[in-house]
Amino acid sequence: MLATTATANLVEVFSAIQGEGLNVGTRQIFIRFGRCDLRCWFCDSEHTWEIDEQCRIEQTPGKRDFQSYQNPVEETQLLSWIQQQHQSHLHDSISLTGGEPLLHAPFLQRFLPQLKQVTQLPIYLETGGHRPQQLSLILPYVNSIGMDMKLPSVSGEQRWQAHSDCLQRSWQAQKEIFVKLIVSDQTCWEDLEQARERIAQVSPNIPVILQPVTPVTGVTPPHAEQVLQWQAWMKQSLSMVRVIPQTHKLIGQL
Repeated sequence: MLATTATANLVEVFSAIQGEGLNVGTRQIFIRFGRCDLRCWFCDSEHTWEIDEQCRIEQTPGKRDFQSYQNPVEETQLLSWIQQQHQSHLHDSISLTGGEPLLHAPFLQRFLPQLKQVTQLPIYLETGGHRPQQLSLILPYVNSIGMDMKLPSVSGEQRWQAHSDCLQRSWQAQKEIFVKLIVSDQTCWEDLEQARERIAQVSPNIPVILQPVTPVTGVTPPHAEQVLQWQAWMKQSLSMVRVIPQTHKLIGQL
């Protein structure tokens, strides 16, 4: 039996331009959840790894006029914040991001039907794609999925079987899904081959995004020649392979 209320630990809620993947350039309401069980070397959101006592909520869409509130947050409160952001004809979808949103799967299983009913907006899940059981809990309520498949040579994480399971479940559920591969100058061919094979085994029609890593300490993006070579090679087995950097950082939207 479901409890009378549910809570989640948030980092922030805000309105912004999506800067990555197939939704690049669209306007979204972002719900960023706290806590992540991965420790990728290239992560630019280390502040989301642990639960914070407070979250910040944008008061006016796109104005960055944040106010702080206590964690955890009840579902009714979060819904009211989303309604505050949801101006007519402004947003294309709602992004569940993190951290790792699937760590909040029981909350989302309860919250997402309410969210869809109130906003009538598509729900886009951004996930590391390594928690298939939790993914199955919320698949009925999401419209599209951006799966960040981890290349061990770039991220330091190895989750191949879990990635395959998540990809298979999403495809069987007929969800719109794409795979993002963050690449650096240290990306090895073995990792790309593993990724290509696992994606193609589910469907060669799943779009793939090669995302050159945004420079951080100790991590350097690949040369253009490397990216061109990787793209050409992956397209031998996959129908759509695009190269898209983090465009939101190019326009100063952090």
